Amino acid sequence: MATKKKTAKLDVATDKPGVVDDTTIRIVNIVVSTSLEHDIPLEKMAAVLPNTEYNPEQFPGLVIRIKEPKTSALIFSSGKVVCTGARTLEKVDESIAKIIESLKKINIDIKIKPKIAVQNVVASGSIGMDLNLNKLAMKLDNTEYEPEQFPGLVFKLAEAKATFLLFSNGKIVCTGTKSKEQVFLAINKLIEVLKKVK
Repeated sequence: MATKKKTAKLDVATDKPGVVDDTTIRIVNIVVSTSLEHDIPLEKMAAVLPNTEYNPEQFPGLVIRIKEPKTSALIFSSGKVVCTGARTLEKVDESIAKIIESLKKINIDIKIKPKIAVQNVVASGSIGMDLNLNKLAMKLDNTEYEPEQFPGLVFKLAEAKATFLLFSNGKIVCTGTKSKEQVFLAINKLIEVLKKVK
């Protein structure tokens, strides 16, 4: 008799969690980098545009907060941008478009369509099983567990190139992946590993 395999399912494009065998996972953050291929006068940007922070003595980048979609971006004078907070690739595109639009207010016209490089996809949800974190900390390699300081166990799953936060109620956070496919693979590998722990 074939056993049904737990499969984590999610859709980055629609931001709707999928459920297969009690496994519910949702993308909560996509971190991307890009280049606008244009020098950016950060002091002028900070002086003219709202929702910006620029303290070059402390950090060389300008922070811009975008209300809709709710994201933040670091912009560097070289034109490099790191955007965080989006839950879908469509929201990433909207955020970058809003940055480009706001630059027009300081007479900078970006003519290119920036190439987006995903640096990290963060997903969270439940794997549908209770976890004995003390047992996992003893039986698995690459774990950190200090329950007096934090209630979750950190587990680095090298073969999936992912790091997990695991909680006793089966809730998880997955980070380090760069696509929804990698999230699927990492969570399925995690479930395989957890089922082998006796």
